[in-house]
Amino acid sequence: MQFLVYIIVFPILWIISILPFRIFYWFSDLIYLMVYRIIGYRKKTVRENMALALPHLSSNERLVLEKKFYQHMCDMFLEMVKTLTISNKEMNKRFKITNIELVKEFENKGKSTILLTSHYGSWEWLITINNQTKFYGVGVYKKIANKYFDQLVRDIRSKFNTELVETRQTIPLMRENEKTGKLCMYGLVSDQSPKLNRAFHWHHFMGIDVPVHTGAEMLAKRYDLSVLFVDVKKVKRGYYEATFVNITEDARSIPDFEITERFLKLVEKQILDAPEYYLWTHKRWKHRR
Repeated sequence: MQFLVYIIVFPILWIISILPFRIFYWFSDLIYLMVYRIIGYRKKTVRENMALALPHLSSNERLVLEKKFYQHMCDMFLEMVKTLTISNKEMNKRFKITNIELVKEFENKGKSTILLTSHYGSWEWLITINNQTKFYGVGVYKKIANKYFDQLVRDIRSKFNTELVETRQTIPLMRENEKTGKLCMYGLVSDQSPKLNRAFHWHHFMGIDVPVHTGAEMLAKRYDLSVLFVDVKKVKRGYYEATFVNITEDARSIPDFEITERFLKLVEKQILDAPEYYLWTHKRWKHRR
């Protein structure tokens, strides 16, 4: 059954991926009308999240943001499909890095690095970074249930020099890379809501006391990794800019949970600057006190 679904869906995805960008975004507009106007995908969750995190805005202001968010979300997920056939040249034109020299400084110090990001802007197109650095790129991800689509995602990432590793395999891989001296950049999207039984720290995120992921900080301290944050901004439709921020080069010297809190403050700034580009469909504030 998994293979049957794959052979039916893959040709559709491939056709979408080769569309010229103008037609591609017309198609995204149609998807937006279906997802937002007809299906109303997770609209209740989006409104609850925005009301919790953006109480300073009026209901009308949040409604405007809500529509912009759904338009961006449809663009972003179709851009993931576009990655199937997009060239390196086109990717580098549409996803620019403003200060790659900071990454090169980290390279020259010979320490592997954790790159923290959030569900903001276009975290999928961050893979273009690996075309501009000597770090070996490793993306931590959740395995896709359909093994054929899972392999497809792995193949797409590998053409941009990124290896995907499941969450449960992260520590064994880091341990092995530490032994062999392999210089890596580990990408983690770390703004999700953890399971309560795995919550070691609570923090005021967007003014709400919630459990937060501390795994990246734990890994940085255990394996003596530098920590970078990448701030992604949407310049215009289909174009993004990424700017690196140095969180710390010496994780072990930082008090417990401070790395996590520094990261979340940077995510808050992203959201407040342009809320429409955050992934509001996630139940980020489902656990709160």
